[in-house]
Amino acid sequence: MARQDAADGRTMMAIVTTGTGGFDKLVWKEVPCPSPGEGEVLLKVLAAGVNNTDINTRLGWYSSGVRDGTDVTGDDGVRPDGGWNAATPFPLVQGTDCCGQVVSVGPGGDESRIGDRVLVRSCMRKAGFNSMETVWLGSDFDGAFAQYVKVPEQEIFRVDCDWSDAELATIPCAYGTAENMVHRAGVEAGMRVLVPGASGGVGSAVVQLALRRGAEVIAIAGAGKHDAVRSLGASRVIDRTGDPVGLLGAETMDVVIDNVAGPGFGAMLKVLKRGGRYVSSGAIAGPVVELDMRDMYLKDITLIGCTAWDAPVFPNVVACIERGEIRPVLAATYPLERIADAQRDFQQKRHAGKIVLVPPS
Repeated sequence: MARQDAADGRTMMAIVTTGTGGFDKLVWKEVPCPSPGEGEVLLKVLAAGVNNTDINTRLGWYSSGVRDGTDVTGDDGVRPDGGWNAATPFPLVQGTDCCGQVVSVGPGGDESRIGDRVLVRSCMRKAGFNSMETVWLGSDFDGAFAQYVKVPEQEIFRVDCDWSDAELATIPCAYGTAENMVHRAGVEAGMRVLVPGASGGVGSAVVQLALRRGAEVIAIAGAGKHDAVRSLGASRVIDRTGDPVGLLGAETMDVVIDNVAGPGFGAMLKVLKRGGRYVSSGAIAGPVVELDMRDMYLKDITLIGCTAWDAPVFPNVVACIERGEIRPVLAATYPLERIADAQRDFQQKRHAGKIVLVPPS
């Protein structure tokens, strides 16, 4: 979806990421306001969550040449292959999470939706759910780090709840990603599920969504965050500096849902039972891991990669909100123009849950 600027000269304020690099690449500026085309709607952005992927895209972390974790704070050069699908289309308005209000619709659109408060499904399967091809809000086309954003009408979901705008903005990327992994892993009642990185946005969502299906959740989290994770319902929380095999025992978990990876990857396979499933959609501790093939094939372990969200995933998340089965974990809010401060705090990993940006009204 290419950017389509308004023909009437209207403008808005946005954070424009000008290329691969440090915080200096985040430019607060006036830009043309988008105009919705056929099949699109224009949203006033009410709140936008901060995600690892926003920072990773700016740093070019998805490049095959990067071997470190996502806790880097600078950049050592331009990485043209550092985007999700190919080269990132800089200059780009990032922002994968969007809680917004419909303010206009494109030609032939449903005008009854104007005024609705909605969430945007960040992961879009433009070729249909039989294809694994995806485009992502804020990574492949302009996203929510702005006062307004245009998106396909089919990707917005009205949510009836009493949550604040900032609380709703914690949901799309983290909970969509988490529900996709829980769904693909076939988590069900009676299973034991291990969740490394359980205090983060995705991890805290996995804890809640696995519990909702009746699983027992054992969490891994950093010091100082155990009480926050335990309050979500985890039956046990172990420290991220501990030895999972020594603490939990070998072959004790049915499923591991892991967005941490890095040096701890090998232990995740050892704690899995025979026939267990390892599921991942990220690698914040490092993308290059050591895999002992014997742990994988002798125990009939299934490795499941999860990026493209399946059809029931986002409707499931919205239904969970409306039924009160999950709750937001909102760590802090910042004005949109203070995005660099928000991302610095995000990278320090001292918070539990999500950090959210609020555009000027």
